[in-house]
Amino acid sequence: MFINLSSTHFDSIAAAKAATPPQPTLNYGIFINNVITFLIVAFAVFLIVQLLNRWTKKPEAPTTKDCPQCAMTIPLAAKRCGHCTTQLA
Repeated sequence: MFINLSSTHFDSIAAAKAATPPQPTLNYGIFINNVITFLIVAFAVFLIVQLLNRWTKKPEAPTTKDCPQCAMTIPLAAKRCGHCTTQLA
């Protein structure tokens, strides 16, 4: 599929390119084919990346922290250390 930009009629792109001098054409069929091919390849790469992301383990969020005074492990929601009774911010 193409649009001939010259005044001469051609039945195919090959005939327009074989003319002397080669005639200008707007090849929208080739463009549409390239867009469709790109979308297929992009979708395949997207699926592969999604599959690889499922296989990798995500780091778990920490549920504890260390007391700044006594260095003992305490829950994140603690307001006061249970070991040394330090007030936590």
